[in-house]
Amino acid sequence: MKQEFTVHMLNDAGIAKATELGEAFSTLLETVERILPAQCREKSLVVTKLQEASFFAKRGIAILPENQKA
Repeated sequence: MKQEFTVHMLNDAGIAKATELGEAFSTLLETVERILPAQCREKSLVVTKLQEASFFAKRGIAILPENQKA
C-alpha cells in the first residue's frame, strides 16, 4: 500500500498533540459562529475549510514516526 493511504495509530504524545490542535480549531470555530450569521454561505464555507485544515494538520502529526505507536 502506498504511504499516502496507510493508517497511523497514534501514541500518547500524538494523541495529546492532535487533541491540542482539535481544541484550537474548536475555539476558532466558536469565534466564527459567534461573529457570522447563522444562515450564511460564507460561514458554511469557513466551517468546511476548518474541517479540512484540521484533517491535514492532524495528518501532519500522524505521519511523524515519533507520534505513532510502535
